[in-house]
Amino acid sequence: MATAENIQQTIEHLFRHESGKLVSVLTRIFGPQNLEMAEDVVQDSLLKAMNTWKFNDIPENPSGWIFAVAKNKALDIIRKDKRHGGFAADISHLLKSEYTLAPTVNDLMNSSDIADDQLRMIFTCCHPSLSPELQVALILKVLCGFSVMEISRAFLTGNDAIEKRLYRARQQLREEKIEFEIPRQEELTRRLEPVLTAIYLVFNEGYNSTQHADLIRKDLLEEAMRLCELLCRHPSTNNPNVFALQALMHLNNARTESRLDGHGNIQILQKQDRKLWNWDMIRQGLQYLDRSAEGDQLSRYHLEAAIVAEHVFSPDYAHTNWNNILRYYDLLYQLHPSPVIALNRAIVVSEIQGPQAAINAIQEIRGLNLLRNYYLLPATLGELYARIHNNKEAIKFLREALDLTYSVSEKKLLKDKITSLSL
Repeated sequence: MATAENIQQTIEHLFRHESGKLVSVLTRIFGPQNLEMAEDVVQDSLLKAMNTWKFNDIPENPSGWIFAVAKNKALDIIRKDKRHGGFAADISHLLKSEYTLAPTVNDLMNSSDIADDQLRMIFTCCHPSLSPELQVALILKVLCGFSVMEISRAFLTGNDAIEKRLYRARQQLREEKIEFEIPRQEELTRRLEPVLTAIYLVFNEGYNSTQHADLIRKDLLEEAMRLCELLCRHPSTNNPNVFALQALMHLNNARTESRLDGHGNIQILQKQDRKLWNWDMIRQGLQYLDRSAEGDQLSRYHLEAAIVAEHVFSPDYAHTNWNNILRYYDLLYQLHPSPVIALNRAIVVSEIQGPQAAINAIQEIRGLNLLRNYYLLPATLGELYARIHNNKEAIKFLREALDLTYSVSEKKLLKDKITSLSL
């Protein structure tokens, strides 16, 4: 009999890996105007699994079990709806008769086209009538199973703001009768960018978790790369920017095993054991990077992947080509002049010109106040002031960073630094 912990872990795994598929195929049946209904069916199915498996153990095919429960719930909802006009317009006539209802739902939920349904779901969430912040919040919630708190951390904003965004997004899907489709080629490029942004946010949450006990969440890393692979394989979306993002995620994920020691302590890049890097994944990342160069597009993902590749090409930290990396950051800032990119650029400046130059660069960042709740700002300043032996300022900033992070591993790293500077 499975333990409560095993059941919880299985449910969490299914939620990450199957909820997006389920919501997508249910939205294909119910229509985008009933997105919340599809989400509720998935939530109820997972809740039923949790309550049932406590007594009957986890089935051999838990994913199939969840799909079967969701299918039956969908059939019940349709049968209780006497109008049958409120579901997906193109199949509503097939839902009116009992002779065609069950076969239609069975066919859609067992179809090999579920990957296409997920792409339709991605682009429905990122419809141009929705603002970019609504698009990204919706795709994180619907396709990736993010909690409201996880999304709020990704956006550096409050839970209430995210709840309002999700409500407005669902309302627009209903009121504007947005279709469940992959856009035509002329629209696709414009609508692809928020999709890539959302996928990258999923990856970043897995790479450096904001609220989970574990700093690294491999399930989210895998989910982000899986979603991107859907785009890489589909002939409508396999363009250079998509390949560049997949390259970036592969090259970063390849270093995962070296980022924590055997006791769960964070290992900064300078101290990482490069023998622990996943060189097969690095080779795959470099192959995606080569494919990303086949067009004339240059995106932030190309430049960020090139930055990570410089670390991969260096035999050790001491031989890192920081001048190349600084040039990439300069180009990146021209493309996306954000304070976060400027902060990362300042860290590179410290390697070339020293910590005081980096402090000066940080103080000159435009929109620095936007990073007031971003723990890496005071954490970086604390490290820089420690390097110029101004321990008082260093401790002040490190304590500020300590109050801003939810990560257990990051808190321990910061506390250890504060202790060493206080001696």
